[in-house]
Amino acid sequence: MKIAILGLAQTGKKTLFTLLTGRSVPPTVKPGEAIEGIAAIKDSRVDALSDFYNPEKTTYAENQFVLCPDITDSGTSRLWMDPAQRCDLLCLLIRSFDSPDVFHPAGSVDPERDRATIETELLLADMQLVETRLQRLAKDKKKGQTTEQALEEEVLQRFNTALEEERFLSTVELDPDEEHAIKSLDLVTRTPLLFAYNVSEDDIGKDFGPGVFTISCAIESEIAAIDDEGERTEFMEAMGITEPSLDRINAALYDALGLMSFYTSGEDECRAWTIRKGSSAPMAGGKIHSDIERGFIRVEVMKYDDLMAAGSEQGVKKAGKMQLNGKDYTIEDGDICHFLFNV
Repeated sequence: MKIAILGLAQTGKKTLFTLLTGRSVPPTVKPGEAIEGIAAIKDSRVDALSDFYNPEKTTYAENQFVLCPDITDSGTSRLWMDPAQRCDLLCLLIRSFDSPDVFHPAGSVDPERDRATIETELLLADMQLVETRLQRLAKDKKKGQTTEQALEEEVLQRFNTALEEERFLSTVELDPDEEHAIKSLDLVTRTPLLFAYNVSEDDIGKDFGPGVFTISCAIESEIAAIDDEGERTEFMEAMGITEPSLDRINAALYDALGLMSFYTSGEDECRAWTIRKGSSAPMAGGKIHSDIERGFIRVEVMKYDDLMAAGSEQGVKKAGKMQLNGKDYTIEDGDICHFLFNV
């Protein structure tokens, strides 16, 4: 899964990207160039399982981030659009901090104005795509129209109406056939998104409304620079921070994608695996290896809480809480799985 980090200039996107991925952004980046990096999703359950089994290796789930070019208003350039279209979620970073050392292109800090600007640019980008595709379909229609083209045109007309009403296309409900008809267009306002406000120290914890995540990239940079764990904890407590915002934003993005984790554990490795919510047991096994999905027989499942309460796998079995499930079982968040298969 890929997550785009998007926003206007001077919002802290590069800092956030580096904090999340540990990858520094080159001082000079070519116009339109996107930078990619990987961030591990810190998970207390993985840590606990690692302490429990003492494996040779511990592996967290990961998010893949794409640092996109700046969004510019007035539609003069949309170099951000191509890399953003290839992502599964948009993390829209809004500047909500003032600093004499960091200029604001608009001359002042106004997060709601900037958010409106970004939303307008996303709408205009999709409007252009939809209008261009409708013009193409109208031209092809003179030669005769296939059933698939007719369905696409009908959906795009509905999209056009929504965009003219300044509604994101994610608000338009489609059935599977309609979804398939427009899938190749990669419309950005149909992509899941999360608004993240980059705040000053004084606004840490401030409520900016539903669906908004707050993070202070400046403070997170200070936290990341403290090597001593005790000093780091003391600094966070002084700031009123219970856990690093980087861990929380990674988890929030993970959740916004409709994803969850299941685990495999043993002496060799404790590992979190990423699947979509509602995935069947064979589908989950396929994340580990395609042979498991192909030759799936059953899955042995322990609930994380049951293992922690029992203190051992044998204790879970004695309590009658070790489950054996078939291919119809839907994996739940936190399941610890052992798959049986034959190919």
